[in-house]
Amino acid sequence: MSVPYTPKPGEDINAIVIYYINAEGQPETVTNCVYDPETGTVRFTTNHFSKYAVGYNKVNFKDVPESAWYNKAVSFIAARGITSGTGNGNYSPEAKLTRAQFIVMLMKAYGLDPDMDARDNFADAGNTYYTGYLATAKRLGITSGIGNNMFGPDLEITRQEMFTMLYNALRIIGRLPKVNGGQSLSSFSDAGDIATWAKEAMTYLVESGFISGSNGRLFPNDTTTRAQDGTNTV
Repeated sequence: MSVPYTPKPGEDINAIVIYYINAEGQPETVTNCVYDPETGTVRFTTNHFSKYAVGYNKVNFKDVPESAWYNKAVSFIAARGITSGTGNGNYSPEAKLTRAQFIVMLMKAYGLDPDMDARDNFADAGNTYYTGYLATAKRLGITSGIGNNMFGPDLEITRQEMFTMLYNALRIIGRLPKVNGGQSLSSFSDAGDIATWAKEAMTYLVESGFISGSNGRLFPNDTTTRAQDGTNTV
């Protein structure tokens, strides 16, 4: 779907969103919406025809300056409710991304709702903002955790863990990119560092051009910052 919209002076186009008006008359953010300045429309995908509205939801974080290279990306995901920051008006861009933070942002980005009353969850899922999301991720097969029915929510996430969860999520919802124009996994000098369980995901995302690496390397065991993840999510 596409809706014509002309931004008002000073509006950040990354904060232009689509709201679904639910049966109670309350707005729900459509996370996959994006404003296209070339066509002057807001595009989004939906599986039901209902009431929708164009909205503006600019979210500012105290520690994300306008000049930062990740500003637009953070503005984009914050406007869509994919992230709410780390509290007290901060985003903590230089903090290392945790496994729980990533799985929640990933699932919010693709509209995968948390299980509200899950009987089967990871032993360390706790009772917090990520609990229901972990239950859904386990049920759908997005992740099997780190072993012994543990997810390790507070552990720093590696790139190969990120890409494996992303691959699994896209496969489950039928949105894997087509294999076209990418490189072969063997063209990267550190392909041998990829764990066996991550090889299928990394191979597919490299061959589809989703992952391009850096200077001929994929850095599968490196961790990432919240600023870098915000950019990757976009």
